[in-house]
Amino acid sequence: MSFSDLFNSEFKDRNKGHFSAIVRVATADGSLSKEEKEFLDKLALRLEISKEEYDEILENPLRYPINPPYSYAHRLERLYDISRMVYVDHVLGDKQKQILRRFALALGFTPGNVNYIVDKALSLLVFGVDLDTFTYEMQHMNK
Repeated sequence: MSFSDLFNSEFKDRNKGHFSAIVRVATADGSLSKEEKEFLDKLALRLEISKEEYDEILENPLRYPINPPYSYAHRLERLYDISRMVYVDHVLGDKQKQILRRFALALGFTPGNVNYIVDKALSLLVFGVDLDTFTYEMQHMNK
């Protein structure tokens, strides 16, 4: 196996774990709304999840290990990615903030500040900020 194959394999596994974690959050209440399903469909495409992998993960999201972001910076990167998908597509409609809160909690943000974090993340996206600006603003939001 070449180095590039190893990298691609690790990247695919990380994407599957990331997608699986999001599926777990989306289905935590026992059901999957039409909006959540549409969001997952688009997310699967962006994460290069095949139709077979998608069906497999929906059937059993516990099959793939979660690769939680350990550092705050990595949590912010994932929050940025998910927030952009939620914001740009407007697939979730009125549930946008509610779903994003659940994802933010799953990423490790605390219940005490998750509403503020989600509001701040969405407000930054209104201005079309890039990842570096998003990360900087999120890290310095209380200073």
